[in-house]
Amino acid sequence: MTQRPDKDHRPAHILVVDDDPTNRYVMATTLRRAGHEVTEAEDGTRALELLDRPDRLPEIAIVDVRLPDMTGFEVCEHIKGNPVTAAVPVINISASAITVNDRAQGLYRGADAYLVEPTAPDELLATVTATLRYTRARRRAELLAERLHLLNCATLALYSAADAHELVRVTAQGAAAIFRCEVAAVLTTPQGTTLVAHTWHDDATAHPAEPQVHPMPAWNPVSRREQIGARVVRTAHPALPCLPPGLEAPARRRTVVGRAKPERPPVVIVTPADAVTTADDDELLAQLTQAAALALEALRSYSEEHALALTLQRSFLPESLPETARADLAVRYLPASEHTEIGGDFYEAISTPAGLVVAVGDVAGHSLDAAMVMGQVRHALRAYAAEGHPPEVVLSRLDHLLTAVEPGATVTLCVMLIEFGSDTLHVANAGHLPPLLRDPDGTISYVTEHGPLLGLGLTHPPARRITAAPGTLVLLVTDGLIERRHEDLQRSLDSLATVVSETSGDPEETCAELLDRLPPDGRDDVALLAVRLNPVLPA
Repeated sequence: MTQRPDKDHRPAHILVVDDDPTNRYVMATTLRRAGHEVTEAEDGTRALELLDRPDRLPEIAIVDVRLPDMTGFEVCEHIKGNPVTAAVPVINISASAITVNDRAQGLYRGADAYLVEPTAPDELLATVTATLRYTRARRRAELLAERLHLLNCATLALYSAADAHELVRVTAQGAAAIFRCEVAAVLTTPQGTTLVAHTWHDDATAHPAEPQVHPMPAWNPVSRREQIGARVVRTAHPALPCLPPGLEAPARRRTVVGRAKPERPPVVIVTPADAVTTADDDELLAQLTQAAALALEALRSYSEEHALALTLQRSFLPESLPETARADLAVRYLPASEHTEIGGDFYEAISTPAGLVVAVGDVAGHSLDAAMVMGQVRHALRAYAAEGHPPEVVLSRLDHLLTAVEPGATVTLCVMLIEFGSDTLHVANAGHLPPLLRDPDGTISYVTEHGPLLGLGLTHPPARRITAAPGTLVLLVTDGLIERRHEDLQRSLDSLATVVSETSGDPEETCAELLDRLPPDGRDDVALLAVRLNPVLPA
């Protein structure tokens, strides 16, 4: 990084402390003629009072050693001992304390330089210039180190952003923290909505204010053929809608445009022109903008991949439910939030010669692999059921299939056969949540018997035979509907039973009521299958 060379030679605000009016006048006049601003103090007490104003700190303090109320060494120690003024360089000066021991004591006690009077004007000015050069270089280095640290923190926050709203907010906050100024950040979400975030540096808290994020009209400020990377726009830039008043005028703002791919809409950061004044500032702002563009591209890629995976996942599910006089069916399927990988929840309903087979299952894990396993299991389940195998045999065959072609994969699955010719249900459960039955009189019960998960190569017990009267509601769900972190599963099952008991028993109404009163938290997919039994079909 480079720095403009004239910064070290600009005039400074200098505090001159001397009890002798003549000496004070001579030094102050010499400094003022060189262009410096001078504040005068006649003793140590007054000097420390002037230094107790953080908004008007001098860049240098020239302190006479022999003062009436305290020594110049003590004044220097007060300055260096106060965190607010510790960075102010001190030049001790004296016409009487001129021995080697005096000068060494002054430097040991914190002085940055030591002058012996009478001092030639050129020597005074040269010492001031050298002190300023060193001090300003150190301050630039410290400021750059602080800003690089803030840039690193902002970059980490950018890559941790869960969505575009958080990303634009973090971008604006990061720029405001680095440059301590008003900032607007603009980007286009993966869904095509343009967002602008506005914030400013709050001097009272020494942190950026909470950004205000607003959508704005569709916006494409630059050609999509622009090359990738970030660049500072120094000419008048096309109008940016929804900018705050302080950043509306192109001549009064600094605009940086960044993009990760040539065809993508850019990320734009806008600051006041006087907040970004050096080459170092330009490069820091460009790096932040490029980091935001790369983070947005990662979000966009994830969004596109998630949409494709979700489409694939949905292709594995039934297109429709069978129509049968034996039962009324309703189903709901809710994928996890877009911030969660796709899962392996599924359902099935198929009419067979022996009766209506319904099932709900869940492949362990969240990934495209889980969705692929789900597709294999569901199609195999459908084939085995269509061949007329009873539920427990279906489970055994699926277990053998998994151990043979997908070793390591595990699946929970509940399969139920509803006989056409009787009121009998056959329930075979491989480690899944228990099916719920709501009798016509509103009584709720769970079928809790179950066998091992599929994929372990273990023997599965016979199906449980249950008699269920017409009007009974059967409910099969996956854990995404009821399981919550830090909540006991039995309590969740009790909540499910309570909600179902308060419904009319209509499948559609029950599904709607459950999703309304037990809203999923988005961490997992939800599969919900409700079946109301009708009278047995005549032979």
